[in-house]
Amino acid sequence: MIILKSPQEIEKIRFSGRLVGEALDFVSRMVTPGITTMALNEAAEHYLLSRGAKLAFKGYRRGHDEPPFPAALCTSINEEIVHGIPSVDRKLMEGDIVSLDLGAAVDGYYGDAAVTVPVGKVSDEAKRLLDVTRKSLDMAIEKAVAGNRLQDISFAVQSYVEGHGFSVVRDFVGHGIGRSLHEEPQIPNYGRPGRGKRLRPGMVLAIEPMVNMGSYEVRIFADQWTAVTADGSLSAHFEHTVAITPEGPKILTKTNNH
Repeated sequence: MIILKSPQEIEKIRFSGRLVGEALDFVSRMVTPGITTMALNEAAEHYLLSRGAKLAFKGYRRGHDEPPFPAALCTSINEEIVHGIPSVDRKLMEGDIVSLDLGAAVDGYYGDAAVTVPVGKVSDEAKRLLDVTRKSLDMAIEKAVAGNRLQDISFAVQSYVEGHGFSVVRDFVGHGIGRSLHEEPQIPNYGRPGRGKRLRPGMVLAIEPMVNMGSYEVRIFADQWTAVTADGSLSAHFEHTVAITPEGPKILTKTNNH
């Protein structure tokens, strides 16, 4: 069931989302060659906790038979797509790209966002991957309009990404968000226009293109969390929490920098 939010609830999600966006801005500025992914995680955790937010990811379980996620921040480097686990032993290197995915809740309402950041100077092809993935999110948000269909969002991502020679991940999707981190509906990054649920004011969606330089196929590490490209190609990930309103889409995780 899709849960529609009142304007007051959307404002609460916006408050959480703004904190997430600000935390990502702060952590993104820390991304330099030599820093550990655990240092980034600790900074994100401190930023959120010091402002009274609850960590959305730390301790999160997808099922009773799977381990809880051990950190506040997902740090996914190069061929890692999503759910990379921070480590004191993992240092960023010049030329890497790193996805930073973060969620938080305040007063019981969640926000969720992600950015992918270059580490120092990166290749032209890596820059293009980041640009295309970021732009595909912008184009998806433009379709998050009341009266459109859910797969209008999906198709906006897929058509733009594949038009630039990259592929969209199919094993992971965006999602509704509100009083739970993951709600209905699921939002694939591929689809056919004019299909899926009708978009209505009050829907709040976490839209998150995950784009691979090579094949869309993935595999999961033994830690049961880290997802990587099956062919070892680079992957990028951008995400915003977006409300559908009578006035058009409102980005609830937006900051001046992101």
